[in-house]
Amino acid sequence: MSQSAKPTPPGTAGPLSGVLVADFSRILAGPYATMLLADLGADVVKVEGPGGDDTRAWMPPTRDEVSTYYLGINRGKRSIALDLRDEDDAQVARSLARRADVLIENLKPGGMAKYGLDYDSVRQDNPGLIYTSITGFGAGPGRHVPGYDLMVQAISGLMSLTGDPDGPPYRAGISVFDVMAGNHATIGILAALRHRDATGTGQLVEVNLLSSALTGLVNHSSAYVAGGTVPYRMGNAHPSVFPYEPLPTADNDLIVTAANDGQFRKLCEVLGIPEVADDPRFARNADRTAHRDLLRPLLAERLKTRGATEWFEALVEAGVPSGPINTIDGGFAMADRFGLDPVVTVGEGDRAVPTTRHPIRFSVTPASYRLPPPELDEHGAELRTWLSAPEETDHVREEADHV
Repeated sequence: MSQSAKPTPPGTAGPLSGVLVADFSRILAGPYATMLLADLGADVVKVEGPGGDDTRAWMPPTRDEVSTYYLGINRGKRSIALDLRDEDDAQVARSLARRADVLIENLKPGGMAKYGLDYDSVRQDNPGLIYTSITGFGAGPGRHVPGYDLMVQAISGLMSLTGDPDGPPYRAGISVFDVMAGNHATIGILAALRHRDATGTGQLVEVNLLSSALTGLVNHSSAYVAGGTVPYRMGNAHPSVFPYEPLPTADNDLIVTAANDGQFRKLCEVLGIPEVADDPRFARNADRTAHRDLLRPLLAERLKTRGATEWFEALVEAGVPSGPINTIDGGFAMADRFGLDPVVTVGEGDRAVPTTRHPIRFSVTPASYRLPPPELDEHGAELRTWLSAPEETDHVREEADHV
């Protein structure tokens, strides 16, 4: 990327090698998207305000006094601290935007225009730019509403579906729509890059949390849009499939899912009650769902004769989907057991940080983990030097060999 840059070693470049991403986003949705792009070889420059990304201060928990929240979504990037209210720093930011292939931001709509960094301004000098904007509620009448995942969980209706039927609504255990919007932004960027490859033309890609939420509610959204039904809170039960929920065993609850008639018959055989699969009240999924209150105690009576682990092994062996209800450490342990190698260490020595493996596996262009999450402005000096050089000397955008 800079005049001192060296090509990425063969076999480790990644499918997005040579793509420069100017990351003006913060917190979760944008940084998650740019981390995925960095894993695939993109050169991501993380632009932070003087105080750094908000998540640097979101603690506990910590690792070596650094927020694990921040560490979990910022590997593979280089950091430069810029105060966009300062004209010199704003000029550096505009220089970065002119050279970038992708720009991603999640300020309130109109926020980037104050610094000459809005799409209409930047594309004048960089018509091939993929400019990606993530908002809470779009650039229309909802533009003034701040976008936080918890708000969207409430506004979208997800919280109305989460929790016990007679209890209060609950938020999901993670910022599910931030992650979903980050994935949607990544898909949009990749599609826009494909279009640019074919036409040479960039474009504006817009993602908002509420739209990501409504499409992410999938069957519940369809129940309302296509069926005129407003779904309601059912605890751990599924509105359209039974069994598809935790059921008690001799020790712990076990997730049991028999989503088709064949799986249900196998379940009954493993439980030693094959006659239940022949009962006309339970013959088809629609029957089982309609008579779940009759069927649940029959299944629970048998499941209570053995422990969850023993049943899990027997059911999976028979082809019946099931699973224990783990804590996070148990989830990682099971991923290890299944050979998924869920943890990768990024960096070396004192900078080594364990992180979660990229979720996609490629047979030819695997994800790579080149840089640990950066310290604030860690790469500011080298980036300022590069950005102050005449642009015509920047023939190839490659990652600087600085680690």
